[in-house]
Amino acid sequence: MNPSNAEPPRTFWIDLHGCAKNQVDAEEIRARLEAAGWTAREGPEGAGILVVNTCGFIESAKKESLDAVLALKARYPESRVLLAGCLAQRYSEDLAADLPEADGIFGNGDLSRVVETADALRRGERPVRVPEAARPARAPRDTLYSYPRSAYLKISEGCSNRCTYCAIPLIRGDARSRDVADVAGEARDLVSRGIFEINLIGQDLGAYGADSLGRPALPDLLEELLRIDADFRVRLLYIHPDHFPRAILDLCARDPRILPYFDLPFQHASRRILSAMNRRGDAETYLRLIGDIRDRLPDAVLRSTFLVGFPGETEEDFAALRDFQDRARLTWLGAFEYSREEDTPAAAFKGRVPRKTASERRRLVEEAQRPITEAALTTFLGRDLEVLVEEPVEGEELSLGRSYAQAPEVDGLTVLNARLEPGRVVRARVVAVNGVDVEAVVRGQ
Repeated sequence: MNPSNAEPPRTFWIDLHGCAKNQVDAEEIRARLEAAGWTAREGPEGAGILVVNTCGFIESAKKESLDAVLALKARYPESRVLLAGCLAQRYSEDLAADLPEADGIFGNGDLSRVVETADALRRGERPVRVPEAARPARAPRDTLYSYPRSAYLKISEGCSNRCTYCAIPLIRGDARSRDVADVAGEARDLVSRGIFEINLIGQDLGAYGADSLGRPALPDLLEELLRIDADFRVRLLYIHPDHFPRAILDLCARDPRILPYFDLPFQHASRRILSAMNRRGDAETYLRLIGDIRDRLPDAVLRSTFLVGFPGETEEDFAALRDFQDRARLTWLGAFEYSREEDTPAAAFKGRVPRKTASERRRLVEEAQRPITEAALTTFLGRDLEVLVEEPVEGEELSLGRSYAQAPEVDGLTVLNARLEPGRVVRARVVAVNGVDVEAVVRGQ
């Protein structure tokens, strides 16, 4: 606990970890604290409370979050550290017992209780609060942590897919979708605040509505968003390929405000491994899906993730994955190694793959993807693209931005040949490919 008996000031700073969904949580935490009279700091210095919004998805993410708690407490002993987020939700009892550096524990089930938790922490108590999961609904988000004119919009919480390797249902519970009108109302307000790019997020957008309406309702939601009379763009992030609603392809073709960008986490291509993961697809099914998307939307950009080193993955299974990679020709691809998460079904599976083997398989996937991505990017040479400017390059007459082909934070960037104001939308012609980035000349300057 804080060595001083004096109450710290009603100031706070949030240390972000993990995915975009965690970022939205952090934005809500900030808004709720500020509404209650707390003042946000732009850095940890002088903050009465340091909120570490943790990630608990895989082992490396857990370690990063815990290291942050230890480092902040060591450097700012007069501040009180609130360990929040996914780790707090999943491991509250263990953390309370074994991590004295955390002055308080606060799960992410119901963020409306963050103010009472912060007040208790300030009074010198050691609160350990893990509220039950609340029905997701619109929450205050006055300050966004995204680049100017871009925002994440969470349309659901939790997941019911029950992939055997995944701890998300243990942390965030079963899938719970927001009402269409609720999401659309927030989207309208974001657009009215000047947001140009709305990135829809959830554990699986393809399952949106299945829990509340009894059927997938992503097309319905998009139809409602397209009724907003304004110039904005919608990006769809993370659609489970087994649940891909093909009706959205017609919507994309009809209205360019829905970007032809699809994040489809295939994870593997071996039927045996996919079945062990509790996923229904196989290489041929997924290749047909890719073909259908590209036939309907020739400019479509596809991103995916592969999981290597899953228990029982043989050289033959990995060869099937690599063959799928070569045939799919995905624009963007991230690979990660299996992380054994306690209380998931896969944690008890036999045939564990040595870490060295898993690391080598990830390296091979990443190495093979580089020329595929570069070849995909060369198709943009000579084309004019709409680019959302993120920031100027310090000391250069250059700016960084993103076209429809580049999602926030995970893909490459567009390097523009002018110093431009963040948030501006420009037309630019692609003139070169440089690794995972493209270079472009602003038109009409």
